[in-house]
Amino acid sequence: MTAKTSTWPVNSRRLAKELHAELSLSEQNWHQLKGNSERRAAELISGALTQLLEGGKHSDIEAMTCQAIKWLKKELKDPGCPKHHSS
Repeated sequence: MTAKTSTWPVNSRRLAKELHAELSLSEQNWHQLKGNSERRAAELISGALTQLLEGGKHSDIEAMTCQAIKWLKKELKDPGCPKHHSS
């Protein structure tokens, strides 16, 4: 990837990161929100936006966006709590 001058507004990266942090599921709210398809899609879309603004790989951005669409279409379901799975 070649270096290029950013065309994004000055505060866009910071704001995208803040939005993603606000929308991301955490250990505190994961059980409550794990099955909320709109919340899961928003988390992925904000992550994709952050990656785009940071110059991430287009394939990663596309994968996140496609996964968000699957959540919106309810084609994806919560895989279960990783702490409750036995190895």
